Amino acid sequence: MIEGGRPRVLASLLCVLIRFAERQREKIYVLDGGKSLMLALSQDLSQNCPAEAREHVRRFHELFFTIAPDKDAIEKNMERVFVLCDKSAFNYYKDLAEKGYYNRAISGNVNQRIEVDSIHCNFNTYPYAVTTYAREFIVRQSNVTERSLVTTCTLQNSVRSDNNPQGFLMENFLVKENRDIQTYKR
Repeated sequence: MIEGGRPRVLASLLCVLIRFAERQREKIYVLDGGKSLMLALSQDLSQNCPAEAREHVRRFHELFFTIAPDKDAIEKNMERVFVLCDKSAFNYYKDLAEKGYYNRAISGNVNQRIEVDSIHCNFNTYPYAVTTYAREFIVRQSNVTERSLVTTCTLQNSVRSDNNPQGFLMENFLVKENRDIQTYKR
C-alpha cells in the first residue's frame, strides 16, 4: 500500500510546488541599494478601478474649475482637461469664454478654486454614470462667493498615458447646478 501511494503523494507534492511557484511569480522583489530584498506589493488593475475613476473625475474638476487671473494658466489647465473629457467640456468652456467669464476673471484679478465633496460612480452599468458634488470659491479683492456645484458625466475606459494616467475618458459632461450659497467679506 505504501508503494502504490507514492505516485499519488508525489503528484500531490508536485501540484503544491507548482501552485507555490505560480504564487511566487505574482510577486515582485525589489533590491534596496543592493543591500536588502523587499517584497513589492502588486494589485490587479481592476481592483483599483473605483479609486482610479474618482481620481480621474476629481482631477478634471480641479483643472477645469481652478482659475487664476492669468490667461496662460487658464489655457494650460484647459489643454490638460481636454485630454480627460470629450468635446462636451470644450463646448462648456467655449460657452463661458464667449460670455466673457474668463476675461472678467482676469481683469478683475479673481481667483477661483474648487473643493470636491463627493464623487458617486455607478459601476453596475457601463459606461459608468458619475455625479460630482463640489463647492466653488470665487475669491475677489473684497469678498468670497461660495457656490454649490453639481455635475454629471459618463466614464469610458480609455488608454493610460502620461496625460491620462487613470485611463478613463469623461463623456457627456454637464453642469446640473452652479448656484451661489453665500458671499462674505474678506
